Formats: sequence, structure tokens, C-alpha cells
Amino acid sequence: MIGDVVGRLGRKAVKTILPDLLDELGLDLVVANGENAAGGFGLNLRTAEELFASGVDGITSGNHIWDQKEIIPHLDSDLKIARPLNYPPNTPGRGYIKFGDVLIVNLIGRVFVGNFDCPFRAMDALLEEMSGQHKTVIVDLHAEATSEKEAMGWYLDGRVSALVGTHTHVPTADTKILPKGTAFVSDLGMVGPLHSIIGAEPEDVLTRFLHQTPQRLRIVTKGPIRFNSVLIEIDESTGQATNISRVDREFN
Repeated sequence: MIGDVVGRLGRKAVKTILPDLLDELGLDLVVANGENAAGGFGLNLRTAEELFASGVDGITSGNHIWDQKEIIPHLDSDLKIARPLNYPPNTPGRGYIKFGDVLIVNLIGRVFVGNFDCPFRAMDALLEEMSGQHKTVIVDLHAEATSEKEAMGWYLDGRVSALVGTHTHVPTADTKILPKGTAFVSDLGMVGPLHSIIGAEPEDVLTRFLHQTPQRLRIVTKGPIRFNSVLIEIDESTGQATNISRVDREFN
């Protein structure tokens, strides 16, 4: 599970690092959060295809999935792209993608993020609808608050294989297996520019904080890159996770 891929440097990191990780770790499935892949704001068809060509099997997203309008018609296509499940009915796209016996679900949180349908109830409804169809269920909760992510992890413990958080672009050190067998981490982190504030030029972000005035955020396009992800090992016979560990890299 790869953290939020941000802009050109993020896509470069996936293209550079992922092929070696596929061999080194013997990966069976790779999922990346791609909602910031197109210039830091949204996902378009070209950047999605670039991630797929680099070895990504599926793409999850979040609140920025709507920023690039051209991707919207493709959300209902055969492309393995998920938008958050808990948007209102009839919203374009789907909240999950399937890989044989594996179900990848995308949720969005509500604390400090926006007004969405309840992610807890949305997940309950999906698990009931697909009862027994998938042993392995992995959830990307795109949310701001650590408490909301941990709450979802405990709520789904034993009902899904893994609950990982995205959105903050800051990797957390709380990887663990919950008591009933669900792997958990509060945030995968980011794939993008190291010398940035969550991907953006520091001076732009500082202007917002210091002057409280609107400031367009430019995504950093050069310099060292960080690659944040986690490796999750799952017993296919039970759907329970057996291990979760951070896989982080940096390069120039």
C-alpha cells in the first residue's frame, strides 16, 4: 500500500522504486493512493496510466478525485480506480475495486474533511452486501484525524484484513496487528518531494499561515524524493493479517 502520490516527482518515485520492490519483496498486489498524482491536485487518465505502467495494480483516492474533470467518465470504466465509497448514491464511480478474492475499499473521513455519508455505516452495508465473497478486504480511509482512523480500525477489527490511513501525507510509526487480526497504520505517508510541506513549496504554505491570505500552492518539482508505503502480509485462507511493516525510501 503506497501513500499519496504527489505530482511529477511522486510518479517518478513510483516508476523508479516500485519495480525493484516487486522483486525484492515478492509483491502480489500493489495499491497506491493517486488523488494528488496530476500536478498535486487530482488524477487524470495520463497520470493514472503512468502509475499502472509502473507496476501499480489499483488506485484509491479521496477528496481531490474530482479536481481533474477528465477522469470522471473513466471512474465507471474498467480502470482499477476507486473513489470514496461513502459519497451519496449515483455519484460517478465506485467505492471499491476487485482483484479475484481481494477487495480494496476506499472510504473518506468526516472530521476536518467535509460532510459525507457515514463511513462506518457505509462499510457495514458493503460488508453485508458482499458477505462471504472476499476473504481479503483492505480499506484505505482517506481522513485527517488520527482518532477517526483508529476508531475505524477498531470498528472493523476482525472484519477486514487491513485498515490504512491516507490524506495527511505524513507517515506514522503505529503499524500494528489489532487483536482480531486486522493490520493497521494511521497514515501511509507520501510519495513526493522531500523538501516541501506535504508536497507544496514551503514559501506558499508559510504565506498562508503568516498572512492569512489566499495563496496558490505550487507543488515542488525538483530535489530529493521520499517514498512511503507499508507491506502487509495476509493469510489468504483466513483473511487475517500476519504482519505489517513500513517500507520507506529516499533518493535524489
